[in-house]
Amino acid sequence: MGTQQIILQKYKKRLADIKKRCHGTFDITFRRLETNLGEVTIIFIDNMSNMDLITEHIVEPLITKHIAHHDIHYMMREIIEVGIVEEVMTEEDAIQHILTGHTVVLFSFTDKYAYCETKSYSGRVIEEPMSEAVIKGSREGFVENLEDNICLIRRRVKSHKLKFEKLSIGSNSHTNVVLTYLEGEAPDQLLDYIRQRLCDMEVEYLPGSYYIDERLQEKRSFLDTIGYTEKPDVAVALMTEGRALVLADNSPFAITAPHFFIENFSVADDYYLNKYTQNYFKLIRWTAFFISLLLPGIYLAIMTYHFKLVPTVLAFRLAVTRAGVPFPTVVEVGIMMFFFQVLREAGIRLPRPIGSALSIVGALILGDAAVGAGLTSQITVLIIALSSISLFLNPKLYGGVVLWSNIIIFFSSVLGLPGFYVGFILFCSHIAGLTSCGYPFLYPMGTFKKFGFKDLLIRGDLREVSGNIFKRGKKP
Repeated sequence: MGTQQIILQKYKKRLADIKKRCHGTFDITFRRLETNLGEVTIIFIDNMSNMDLITEHIVEPLITKHIAHHDIHYMMREIIEVGIVEEVMTEEDAIQHILTGHTVVLFSFTDKYAYCETKSYSGRVIEEPMSEAVIKGSREGFVENLEDNICLIRRRVKSHKLKFEKLSIGSNSHTNVVLTYLEGEAPDQLLDYIRQRLCDMEVEYLPGSYYIDERLQEKRSFLDTIGYTEKPDVAVALMTEGRALVLADNSPFAITAPHFFIENFSVADDYYLNKYTQNYFKLIRWTAFFISLLLPGIYLAIMTYHFKLVPTVLAFRLAVTRAGVPFPTVVEVGIMMFFFQVLREAGIRLPRPIGSALSIVGALILGDAAVGAGLTSQITVLIIALSSISLFLNPKLYGGVVLWSNIIIFFSSVLGLPGFYVGFILFCSHIAGLTSCGYPFLYPMGTFKKFGFKDLLIRGDLREVSGNIFKRGKKP
């Protein structure tokens, strides 16, 4: 049997194997072409490939040009006119290229085959992210397309130090994940930690970046120790400080690591608008955090065990408002917190026009009806409403603060003010013991001698707060 006959049999077997692997998938196209040296088959997915590119730069050259050599490199260099053409090493690689949107080309006259970069599929347009809207600043946000997200970062950092390390996660989904950082800025131990965690992920499918988020967290906590952002300008600013990003295909969020507690009180507007007014609003966000965390607990402790601490005039007014309420204060607080949480969840899950109307009208009607029915007092409604509204000023802390507030309420209902102190100390001890990719979660609080930080409660001039946070503190 001649060499050419052996190559032809390999071609037929390879083609049959790919068809068998792709059986039951109607949108995969196998198109056979006749060239002067023999048969060629191109394989692609209709709705994920650029048909004009395939027709003009693959099909037409193969049919019209005279092929003078059997060499695969000659075919990729002289015949196929697509920008990116590379040799396929294994059948498994060929399947992955097809499922990614590339075009695989099989030749009956050579035992090697190639793939062409032809993927082109529709996606969401780049627009302002709803979760991080700004008054002044960039209106661009990440989308579900990994290539578009990489482009948004490259447009802002035109430096050879910008690195993108690509990994494939998921034994069946083969989702592309990219580790992004600035060489020389991100600490080596941080990059090694993230690489190890990503390489150790053993999952069959990776539907979204939240799998990676959970994998990078070191300890179980109600608070997120790994950050995220939908804004490329924020992502780039974090990279210049020495952070690393993890981008995943099909996800509009960039994971940022390490993530520190104080970042929850900063918004993009803090760096776009007047620093004096934004520092004032930043202090309000800190105040709102303590109100949402501590106010229900301290109110419950005083009203239940330490009523003598209330001024006499106010005590009489509180007694009048509570007259006729059949439940103890702890039950009142629990009922109203549950009502507000239900309203909040309903407002989020319902369509936007209905949800916003339900949240506003529902809170007003529910509070008034609860007081009128004698289920709760006006002061309790005021306390819980103020606490719930304060939660919205720091949305990234919402879930953790709600649960920790409930824990403090429990201790306050059992032990009064001593229980309140116990709950608050437990909260402080918990967050002090958290780490983010090996770095203290409360950084830079309590670490001023080792690290430098210019953006804690208020920010200074931009020239002072910019730069690598891991290197700034090492300067004398």
